[in-house]
Amino acid sequence: MFERPGSGTDAVLVALDLGDPDYAESVEELQLLARSGGVNVAAVVRGRRDRPDAALYAGKGKVEQIGQTLRDTGASVVIFNHALSPIQERNLERQLSCRVVDRTSLILDIFAQRARSHVGKLQVELAQLEHLSTRLVRGWSHLERQRGGIGMRGPGETQLETDRRLLGKRVKALKEKLTRVQAQHATQRRSRVRANVFSVSLVGYTNTGKSTLFNRITKAEAYAADQLFATLDTTTRRLGGVEGASVVISDTVGFIRHLPHTLVEAFRATLEETVHADLLLHVVDASSPDRDAQIAAVNTVLAEIGADKVPQIMVYNKIDRTALAARVERDECVRISRLWLSALTGEGVELLRKSIGEYAQEAATPSQPAAA
Repeated sequence: MFERPGSGTDAVLVALDLGDPDYAESVEELQLLARSGGVNVAAVVRGRRDRPDAALYAGKGKVEQIGQTLRDTGASVVIFNHALSPIQERNLERQLSCRVVDRTSLILDIFAQRARSHVGKLQVELAQLEHLSTRLVRGWSHLERQRGGIGMRGPGETQLETDRRLLGKRVKALKEKLTRVQAQHATQRRSRVRANVFSVSLVGYTNTGKSTLFNRITKAEAYAADQLFATLDTTTRRLGGVEGASVVISDTVGFIRHLPHTLVEAFRATLEETVHADLLLHVVDASSPDRDAQIAAVNTVLAEIGADKVPQIMVYNKIDRTALAARVERDECVRISRLWLSALTGEGVELLRKSIGEYAQEAATPSQPAAA
């Protein structure tokens, strides 16, 4: 049996339960990812396994069911809610006679659609090429035509060897460009430090309302939408109304569970704003039943990029969808650790501004020498 969550006929989604306690939320998230990528969901095929099948991930019987679902719906693409190995992907494509996409490829495709700035596009291309390099099994001569002059086939080379060489040269060039971008960002950060500017970064799970909060608190017009990964490019603005401190705040890309490692590595230039911030505002969707798992996923990525030691305020957004009231909560050191607000209505936003000011003033106050 399969279910039909949408009226489209383009893709069949496959979500297998391998014992993940967040399985139901993960299936819902896959559908949101697919729609965010412009895919019409024809059907969702579910199943349960103790472990992935080495050759097909889903196992022969389930793959036959997926094939029947393709025929019944007229869909032409299969999207797995899992990371597939190159061998599994190739075997599935042979068995199903259609394009097979895993979760990583889907997220990379969404990032490619969303990237607007020059740096964002460089980072997405690098992540895509490094992911695709593991799947380079047939002719990629179109790379040579696209890039023009990157390289020509050498004597005795097979097409595959040529394509790998072309791909390697492009990856190297992208990394060199991004290294220069990181150097520029480091110079800008040093200038802010010399000017005693307090740096704040918004972080959080994708679609928790970070950009809406950024626009509310800075009166900016950053793109905000009710979709996954609406923001990829970091936007930084000065934050006014903070007494006795000069503050800049940055809106950054949202995180997601099982964020592809290639994407984290490629987006170092963007994520460094988070690593070097003085304060993180960890924005949480207070109305989401999955918020604890989302918080854990964000903290995992923060640890991966080395930002887990930066002070955090947990900002519980979207209280307009709940019965919660705007308020702040302090930890045992009397520092503000949690805050409830609505970026949509503005309720509690002034509490956030004052909280940022409190941290900024604390940072500007010289620490007292320890008593002898």
